[in-house]
Amino acid sequence: MKIIAFVLVPVMAYLLSGLNPAIIFSKAVYKKDIRNEGSGNPGFTNFKRVFGGKLAWLVFALDILKGAVISVIAGLIFAAAGYEWDLGVGYAAMFAMLGHAFPVYYGFKGGKGFLVALSTSFFLDWRAGLIGTAVMVILVLTVKYMSFATMCGLLCAVIAYAAFGAGFLPLLFYALCVGFMIVRHRENIIRIMDGTEKTFTLGHK
Repeated sequence: MKIIAFVLVPVMAYLLSGLNPAIIFSKAVYKKDIRNEGSGNPGFTNFKRVFGGKLAWLVFALDILKGAVISVIAGLIFAAAGYEWDLGVGYAAMFAMLGHAFPVYYGFKGGKGFLVALSTSFFLDWRAGLIGTAVMVILVLTVKYMSFATMCGLLCAVIAYAAFGAGFLPLLFYALCVGFMIVRHRENIIRIMDGTEKTFTLGHK
């Protein structure tokens, strides 16, 4: 069972995380591929900018739910195998990020995974999740750059998780996830530095 946990969890996390609600809804409802619209990123922010908030918040909720389901399943599998819950959650998160970014269902062209990483933080340590979310919301409301708010919020979640006494491996796994997410935002970082990054509002598109 111990070896099976390390094999089963990555497959489960990758395949579940590859299901992208932004792509699904853009094709089913609007007859377009979100990857060909706006910034081309199949995630909540671009979906909201292109199609508005009517379905965007459902995309948001489903991406959060996807991360939660993966975390719970992985935690339970690892606990049943005799490992720590958070080791399973952190381990699964790495493969969930890969599944979201490079989904086999959509030609390996996916999103940046910030909602998956955010959701995961609550199942590692809910206090770290709350701190990361609070920082992100404050920055979205003030600076109005979703990408900047996302990166700062999740970095704060990593720091908070470490401060609350995280185990080495779960912390390492989660830090790698957030680092991967930041690398996926490299074009946003360039635009922020150039002053060309689009702002984000919580209201209508």
